[in-house]
Amino acid sequence: MIKRRQLLGGMAAGAAVALAGGHAQAGAPPPGTFTASDVHVKDYPTVQAIQWIGEQLAKETGGRLSMRVYHSGQIGRENDTIDLTRYGALDFTRVNFAALTNIFPVSGVLTLPYVFDDVGHMRRALDGTVGKDLLAALSQRGLVAACFYDSGARCIYNGRRPVHEPGDLRGMKIRVPLSDIFMSMAQAMGANPTPLSFGEVFTALQTHLIDGAENNWPSLDSTRQFEVARHWAETHHSMSPELLFISERSLRALTPADRDLVLDLATRSVTMMRTLWDKDEAAARAHCIANGVQVTEVDKDAFRRATEPVLKTYLADPDRNRFYRRIRQEA
Repeated sequence: MIKRRQLLGGMAAGAAVALAGGHAQAGAPPPGTFTASDVHVKDYPTVQAIQWIGEQLAKETGGRLSMRVYHSGQIGRENDTIDLTRYGALDFTRVNFAALTNIFPVSGVLTLPYVFDDVGHMRRALDGTVGKDLLAALSQRGLVAACFYDSGARCIYNGRRPVHEPGDLRGMKIRVPLSDIFMSMAQAMGANPTPLSFGEVFTALQTHLIDGAENNWPSLDSTRQFEVARHWAETHHSMSPELLFISERSLRALTPADRDLVLDLATRSVTMMRTLWDKDEAAARAHCIANGVQVTEVDKDAFRRATEPVLKTYLADPDRNRFYRRIRQEA
């Protein structure tokens, strides 16, 4: 049987090959070049935010430090890049909280149904002491949780029919991230949850392996999933944000001044990312609708009632419950 350490070693070796291949194509990287990974395409707001960090690093250190960003899942799935960053094969990785719930149970509080009332509520909570304490709680196992990025309101879309209430999802295979919470949530809403990695969704929709998925407007648009899933239901069932992790090993190797600079730039990148996100989300929605996506208003109270047992189940954990109560106080 292959042990976990052997598996991680193989993953790190594979990442090294992928990184080396990218370096060979672009020329040998200079010393001080960080590596970063994101599953989204190069123009996605999270990718641009990480690129901005790299640009500012180069500017403020006279080119002594810089960043090379591997977008579009070049290094692997989010679950893989988390481990690679833990062991120093990557320096930065951007992941959604859906990829963290099985690894860091407390993180699940941010993915649970209807935790946030709206974007303003989410930003207030994450920008305040609740967010700072969550970042501290997630900075473990060789990872430093640097900052939160927005990911909008997750909704359900499919290629079969409009969805107005949970009963309309009965019999539908809906893609969810590889997360117990998201599987439970989809099941509570009446769907058959089908966990798949993000990069597999378009083909799965096209071949009818799944009937639909749940995500945000930019993800529907950037992957062109709108071509095969034209029914969008405004469920807003989760506002699961994104997280930028930095390898603890990478940070420890820096001087205190450089370490502070990296962490400061990560924090400063949030404002820039949100500006891009708000603009991109509006443009993605308009583009998808112009290309035939039909938006359906749903009975949101019915979806809240349907998912309430999921909320109660996962809030039995005292750490999640404590953070949940603090988040609700920011509503």
